[in-house]
Amino acid sequence: MFALSKVRDARVATVLWFALVTVGVAGRLWQPAWNVTPMAGVGLVAGATFASPLLAATVPLAALAISNLFLPGYGSVTLGVVVYAASVWPVLLGPLVRKGRLAAVCGGALGHSLVFYLTTNFACWLLFEGYPKTAEGLGACYVAALPFYRWMPVGDLAWAVGLTACAAAALRAVTGESVVASSQGGTVSG
Repeated sequence: MFALSKVRDARVATVLWFALVTVGVAGRLWQPAWNVTPMAGVGLVAGATFASPLLAATVPLAALAISNLFLPGYGSVTLGVVVYAASVWPVLLGPLVRKGRLAAVCGGALGHSLVFYLTTNFACWLLFEGYPKTAEGLGACYVAALPFYRWMPVGDLAWAVGLTACAAAALRAVTGESVVASSQGGTVSG
């Protein structure tokens, strides 16, 4: 159901790239306050389907850049770099997600949530004056960010599973590939 293959057709890749960027932009603009965005799913699907990791990385980068035209700024270029990096790293998990295992999709989504929470809040603590530069200050920063984190894992899971399933079905329909389970539990395209 979730198995993805690398897209080899340039037209299909172009449509997929624009579709993922559009979903990323729309999802970020739709619900930025609760952090229920499709960025984890977008990165995971891009990493699983595009042959080039650099091309795959442009998907979340473009979605962030476009949606940031309409959202408040980060208050620091450094924090912006951390946000972009945390949003791009799920692309690296693409090969794991490509096999279509639900555990890999869910693990990638939850990993994105946790990495995003830890890195962006560490950067906020380091860059801004709101908390003392002590272990207690860092802990207070993480605790203060929990209300923003509360729905992020749920959103990342829902978007990642939904986008992976939709992409797998759409790519099978467009490319005509059938995906069957192999004896090792993986997938074979034919």
